[in-house]
Amino acid sequence: MPDHKHGQGQGRAQEPGQRQAPRRGWAAQAGVFLAVAFVAAGLCGALQPATGLPPEVLQLTQFGPALAVAAVALLWPGRIRYRLAGTLPARGSGPAGRQRRTAAADSRAALLLTPVLITALSAGGILLVSGSLPVTSPRALAHPLALLVTAQLLGACAEEIGWRCYLQPLLRTRFGPVTSSVLVGTVWGLWHVPVLAQEPAYAAGFLAATIAMSVILGLALERVRSNRLLLAGGFHTLVNLGMLFVTDETSPAAAPMLVLGAACLAAALPWIASARRPATAPDRITAATAHGAR
Repeated sequence: MPDHKHGQGQGRAQEPGQRQAPRRGWAAQAGVFLAVAFVAAGLCGALQPATGLPPEVLQLTQFGPALAVAAVALLWPGRIRYRLAGTLPARGSGPAGRQRRTAAADSRAALLLTPVLITALSAGGILLVSGSLPVTSPRALAHPLALLVTAQLLGACAEEIGWRCYLQPLLRTRFGPVTSSVLVGTVWGLWHVPVLAQEPAYAAGFLAATIAMSVILGLALERVRSNRLLLAGGFHTLVNLGMLFVTDETSPAAAPMLVLGAACLAAALPWIASARRPATAPDRITAATAHGAR
């Protein structure tokens, strides 16, 4: 009996250390990733004018994250597949497995329809605020629409490798889905450093948009077991194209950006409401990004 109690005491003494190691791990990994992401984004932003790439191709899309994520992948080569592909094996079979797959399919469809809602709300808000809607015709662009869409998708996926395929699962090992999504959305917004040089209302609207979109993506991807990168990149691309064709995202005026932030917050509310259920445990992609994963 004394031995049993002694064993229990040893187990309790080891628990804090066992909890602390992953916490130190997630903080160190997130810190390194963010340092690399911000430095790489700054360098690529400074070099982009010299590349000769058309401004329309670079519009709304920066390619700095691609270098940042590549560096992160090299730092942890054993888990590149999980971090870059963002895919997971199908989970379970039978009625429960079919129910989860149905929920995942519904989540995918809702996620890809949400940018349409955001664009519609933004357009309606801008029309109410300004009395006119700056619609850009594809024919007015200096380059083919297919080129712009491809560039947007590539740039968006490059970002989402970092935000939703790496940082979100990493923070998910420590925080719940909403909290981790808010943190990622805040970093995502601050990563767009030039936005912070605009007036405070403009920056506030942009941060509200990135945080709300991050919550939408985080909650949607909680239910999805595969193709998470393409889903996140597709959502990101559709929002960017909506901003490109329906709003004047190059305008420094604060009102359109505040409208976009409000539209994203409104679109996030149904996702938050639907997520009010027992919290899910971190999945295998989360475990794969945790410190000391075996």
